[in-house]
Amino acid sequence: MLKETYKVDLGDALMHVRIYGKGPPLILLAGLGGRGAFWHGQIEAFAASHRLIVPDHRGCGDSTRGKCVSSIAHMASDFMRMMDTLDIERSKLVGHSTGGAIGQYLAIFHPERINRLVLSSSWAGPDTYFTKLFEHRKTVLQQCGPEAYLWQGMVLAIPTNRLQPIMKSGENIISERLAQFPGVDVELSRINAVMGHNLRERLHEISVPTLCTAALDDQITPPSFTQELAANIAGAQIHLFERGGHFCPTTETEEYNKRVYAFLNQKGT
Repeated sequence: MLKETYKVDLGDALMHVRIYGKGPPLILLAGLGGRGAFWHGQIEAFAASHRLIVPDHRGCGDSTRGKCVSSIAHMASDFMRMMDTLDIERSKLVGHSTGGAIGQYLAIFHPERINRLVLSSSWAGPDTYFTKLFEHRKTVLQQCGPEAYLWQGMVLAIPTNRLQPIMKSGENIISERLAQFPGVDVELSRINAVMGHNLRERLHEISVPTLCTAALDDQITPPSFTQELAANIAGAQIHLFERGGHFCPTTETEEYNKRVYAFLNQKGT
């Protein structure tokens, strides 16, 4: 299924990009973890009708390690450079969580480059709940270390009906994530970028067809954030999954793929 791999020069780092399938371009942007591997359940389904561009964020996965970010705008500039390097004039974009924050930025500041947008379990800006949650996550990372931080993230992101059976099986679900952990400084920089994201006052500038999705049991970006996005983006569609948690693309893959695929392939783009 894998068609090509690229190392995109970002100036001070190399971004690893995997490309699958053929057709109109579709960029998949992962969340805080920053690894394209997050989308393993979507590759086959979406590559049936698109040329998928699946990058590892700066400092994450197979991209140059140890590279911090300063803001969502900084991340967005990396992906603009990726698009330029790969000669992608315009693309559809599915952004999950942090990837959705990047998608908002691109659709507002570079609207000519995005022609269809999915904001998956994302948010427009922080509220008290969001701020307190990420302050606590930072404290766990700094005081308890990466393993405790990753376990906390798993419990927050995956519903118990999915997580309990995995834990009962004895599978070490944290080892792979721990091996890929980008480092405390890089992760802290990414959390700070997430906490600083706020485009509430500019959402009305998004003019591309947009789908806002989330699960009703999401503890990291509760559905009220998705409702806010949809209410402030003209013509936006919204779909709330009954369950799936923050990682609904991986926990409810079939339902997620069906709904997002239908939107991506609607006529008019």
